[in-house]
Amino acid sequence: MNKSELIEVLAAKRGLSVKKAEEIVNHVFDSMIDALESGDRIEIRGFGSFVVKDYKSYTGRNPKTGEPIEVQPKKLPFFKVGKELKDRVSGSE
Repeated sequence: MNKSELIEVLAAKRGLSVKKAEEIVNHVFDSMIDALESGDRIEIRGFGSFVVKDYKSYTGRNPKTGEPIEVQPKKLPFFKVGKELKDRVSGSE
């Protein structure tokens, strides 16, 4: 499912216009992005949690030439699946 499909499902299930459903989905995603940018953790019970992980710099290799390259430190979002979602997807429930 992509974002457009999510918007369509929300509109259909809740009797909303597609425009209103799009505003809601965009607001939710923007709020999540703002929280992660601020260093906050997002936890959605039964679904999972989002955090920003810090990665230190390291020396990597160019895959074409094998030449060593310095990879800069970075921050990346990370998702950890919740137990309920994990169980439902795996068919354990």
